Amino acid sequence: MREDLSVGTPPVLRLTNTLTRTKEVFRPIDPARVRVYACGPTVYDFAHIGNARPVIVFDLLFRLLRLLYGADHVTYVRNITDVDDKINARAVRDFPGLPLNEAIRRVTETTAAQYGKDCAALGALKPSVEPRATENIAEMQAIISTLIERHHAYAASGEVLFDTASMPDYGQLSGRNLEDNLAGARIAVEAHKKNPADFVLWKQSSPDEPGWDSPWGRGRPGWHIECSAMSERYLGPVFDIHAGGLDLIFPHHENEIAQSRCAHGTPVMANYWLHNGFLQVEGQKMSKSLGNFVTIHELLETDRFGGRRWPGAVLRLAMLMTHYREPIDFSVKRLEEAEQKLKDWQRAASPQPGTPPDDSVVAELCDDLNFHRASVALDAIARKANRGTETAAHCLYATLDFLGLLGDDLLAKNTADAPSGVDAAVAERLAALNARDFAGADRIRAELLARGIQLMDYKDETGARQTRWEMK
Repeated sequence: MREDLSVGTPPVLRLTNTLTRTKEVFRPIDPARVRVYACGPTVYDFAHIGNARPVIVFDLLFRLLRLLYGADHVTYVRNITDVDDKINARAVRDFPGLPLNEAIRRVTETTAAQYGKDCAALGALKPSVEPRATENIAEMQAIISTLIERHHAYAASGEVLFDTASMPDYGQLSGRNLEDNLAGARIAVEAHKKNPADFVLWKQSSPDEPGWDSPWGRGRPGWHIECSAMSERYLGPVFDIHAGGLDLIFPHHENEIAQSRCAHGTPVMANYWLHNGFLQVEGQKMSKSLGNFVTIHELLETDRFGGRRWPGAVLRLAMLMTHYREPIDFSVKRLEEAEQKLKDWQRAASPQPGTPPDDSVVAELCDDLNFHRASVALDAIARKANRGTETAAHCLYATLDFLGLLGDDLLAKNTADAPSGVDAAVAERLAALNARDFAGADRIRAELLARGIQLMDYKDETGARQTRWEMK
């Protein structure tokens, strides 16, 4: 690894900050403790392919920060929302004969476990911390109490609501004026609100709904308060990066900022806000009514999309091929292109313990996670590896490993796809060439080509003749 990748002297990392709408140099609050928070799933159903994009994008960010600052100096928190009205409804639907609490437990445990398997299949590292909302109720109640004491929240009709008018600069992240804002998602506009944009912090629970005792009666938290509580508990009142999908800017992230800033008296909640773009499927918005709603699990384990299963590394690369802030059209063609590209890279790669990832790839990623330019650099390394440069083959393998693109499932498939006897035939042809038996060499080449195997001749670093092969 080059010297400027050591802890304390990382290369310049630039990130597009939604809060300031500019690309900025990333300067962590404490280089020895870089802190990142990303909004995780609400575990009422299997994650769909749109949910995969932030998992993959912000895993890449996590990997890059670990490389730049040291693995022990980066904390990545991604929450799990396991209390929500959608979860309640799913529990009643799927387990009508069970008590609600038991039904909810089954829904959340099953779905959270599948989410973990899906993320692992996509090559995502486990976050440093993966807190659950139900394990942080006390922290949520503490923030709510502080907001009431500081006159930023009020109780009405059994609920506690945030008073948006109490925050003069509410709306900075989304750029919305308070007068233009509608009430937050999941909350209906009701007469007991001072302002239509006021959003719920705590709401009453009926006897057959999950709930916790509180100073405001038995109830459960609103959506937004969860992330304010969990980020503050594990990262502090102000941290480096908050990440999520573009759809979360308003109301979720806007309301997180309001709660956290007003509770802690800070000018910001996080210094940098990163958001990935929307996803559509085969040119259309993903929708169950259109029949194009597909889960990560279905892509990995069934033939529903494109008539086949797709390796996790292919799904990962297909997501990364479009810049994370841009909209992405997820299609069979895109997956096929990603698979061929990944096969080309993997076949040229060779492991060598201790080899660092390529500097040029890292440098491109430091420009707002520009994976397109990083992939161009990978192509250049692969060309060198295909010409027999062993150091390039080792570097390529290390870089794919760093990017989470080795993909054991695809590597195994590549090995299984390799026809028997190819290496022996290639060696026989090479011997024929060295013996100047060109007719014999041409015959072997033609036989292999008929089997879908293409040969590439080159000279290694010593000038000796060598041959590589790949499936057409």
